[in-house]
Amino acid sequence: MDPDFPLLSVFLYMLWFFAFVLWIWLLVSVITDVFRSHDLSGWAKAGWTAAIIVLPCLGVLGYLIVRGGSMHERNRAAAEQNERAWRSYLREAAGTSRADELGKLAHLHDQGIISDVEYERGKTKILA
Repeated sequence: MDPDFPLLSVFLYMLWFFAFVLWIWLLVSVITDVFRSHDLSGWAKAGWTAAIIVLPCLGVLGYLIVRGGSMHERNRAAAEQNERAWRSYLREAAGTSRADELGKLAHLHDQGIISDVEYERGKTKILA
């Protein structure tokens, strides 16, 4: 680094720091995806993990080339499962069932408080 340009040095250190953080995030994402994959056997998971640990650059690059296309599908499935678990927990904590919510919604519709469109939208939201 040239001492004549301290701002450039700070910028380059920040650039290297953020590149390091990005690399750590990528490693964690790939290793998480390896263990999240239900279509891989135990030996395949061990092999990918060993490849990522022993040769990190080649292991991550190889994994992203071979299995990177389906990473988003596994992430989406995990997010949907977490969402369903969260909704189930909220329903249990609130002490109301879907039938109770549908009954309240139908009561509001029968009284004319909500329109047909709002009723259908609420019904699909409850049943989802």
